Amino acid sequence: MNLNIKEQENRSSFLWTSYRAGCVSSPVTESTPYEVLESLDGIEIRKYPTMVLAKVTGLSDDMAFRILFRYITGENKVRKDIAMTVPVISSGPTYKRIAMTRPVLSDEDSFSFVMPSVFSISTVPEPLDERIVMIEMKPRRLAVMRFSGRPHDDSIKEKEERLISVLREMGIAFKGAPFLMRYNGPGTPGFIRRNEVAVELSQ
Repeated sequence: MNLNIKEQENRSSFLWTSYRAGCVSSPVTESTPYEVLESLDGIEIRKYPTMVLAKVTGLSDDMAFRILFRYITGENKVRKDIAMTVPVISSGPTYKRIAMTRPVLSDEDSFSFVMPSVFSISTVPEPLDERIVMIEMKPRRLAVMRFSGRPHDDSIKEKEERLISVLREMGIAFKGAPFLMRYNGPGTPGFIRRNEVAVELSQ
């Protein structure tokens, strides 16, 4: 189903409202796969396969979501609908508060959709909106801490500090800044929400 611009605006506005109401799961057909390599002190060490991200930088979550939703509902060069997946990945000022032992590789404000696994960087539809950048993430290991509740700045900061502290205590090297992965809309009751903070591990 391909939509004209007005219909895309209406649908993106509707889905953002649904996302905020906790109904984002309805259009989602795939969750990003991973393998748990190890569990230690409340943290999972996971291995993720190659992923393709559609990424918007420097805008609010609201605006970035709308831009990316228009992209997956046909605003791309082949006018093809793309299934929405979870998690939604974001990084921003919250993740700059912890001093890193290494240079921060990615500390920009960003909001990303993970593309369905059927796509590679060479086959994923090219966006029409120049604010969307397609990125291929090579296989990598992440240290991930899961938590429920509303992901406010204070709770995110607490979890990322705990994540980094455990890794340092264990002598596990990491690189870059932590980021947030969200699986539910803001309207989802806190006790059933799935949120995760993660950071990439050095090879």
